[in-house]
Amino acid sequence: MLDKIKALHEEIQALSAANGEEVEALRIKYLSKKGSISQLMADFRNVPAEQKREIGQAINELKNYATERINSLRQEAATEDAMAMAAALDLTRTPSPVPMGTRHPLSLVREEITSIFRRLGFSIADGPEIEDDWHLFSALNFAEDHPARDMQDTFFINSRPDVLLRTHTSSVQIRAMEHSEPPIRIICPGRVYRNEAISARAHCFFHQVEALYVDKNVTFADLRQTLLYFAQEMFGSETQIRLRPSYFPFTEPSAEMDISCNLCGGKGCSFCKHTGWVEILGCGMVDPNVLKACGIDPEVYSGFALGMGVERIANLKYRVNDLRLFSENDVRFLDEFAAAR
Repeated sequence: MLDKIKALHEEIQALSAANGEEVEALRIKYLSKKGSISQLMADFRNVPAEQKREIGQAINELKNYATERINSLRQEAATEDAMAMAAALDLTRTPSPVPMGTRHPLSLVREEITSIFRRLGFSIADGPEIEDDWHLFSALNFAEDHPARDMQDTFFINSRPDVLLRTHTSSVQIRAMEHSEPPIRIICPGRVYRNEAISARAHCFFHQVEALYVDKNVTFADLRQTLLYFAQEMFGSETQIRLRPSYFPFTEPSAEMDISCNLCGGKGCSFCKHTGWVEILGCGMVDPNVLKACGIDPEVYSGFALGMGVERIANLKYRVNDLRLFSENDVRFLDEFAAAR
């Protein structure tokens, strides 16, 4: 049997392989359960007792040598495969371009808005999209019979009538005022939901950015200057603003802000309905009842709030006339913003 082991050792020593597949075939031939060395171990049971030690040692040495030899052949084959691949590679060829993704236009606009307000000292605040009636309506001075509380305007949870999808990010302002002491200066970006039919001008979900500033001696003049700074940073230094009286339950006085149409320069066009102005946001001084509901003394503190739709700003900035394009994930539409990323 020693002669058989010696012959197998010489056979393994002379092995060669051109690639990984041949190496694997050799491993199966010599080291698998049905391989040559395993057969020697099976025959070992018939060896006389006085020879078992010598032959057993020889078989173990053969197995170790075969394992090392197969591993060596595998490394050599891998090196040769790599060299063959390198030789086949044309280094003079122009590399294939890898298409780069683009940032979503709403993400671009939201980041630009938040960047402008950060420069004014505002910090970002976040809150839940599933809200309760108190934070969404009651604390914001909404009357019990206000239309916003109706099911045709708001998504309610059937099993919990007091739980609903937020219709504005003003609820984040309430949470901030409940848990923070003035001065408070925050912006609240986020997704909101309205029970509306989907069309080119409306959607059941969209995005808002709201701002809140509460401190001593905050006036409407502070609000107007903030709005002017934002408009000129967002749409250009030549942009003009105007404030029109309006009504919101949570602000008094309230106003809607228009900017001079950036398409016609205020001269009048079909986009601005030949008025020269385009409405972009609502604003006002925080109603004293809202401050009281949040535990803030309206005799000491005052503040302003404003809110805008991100899609509305994106419409004006990129001249997109269909809201549905923002949520359809059409690659052709998104590719148009490659230069803006």
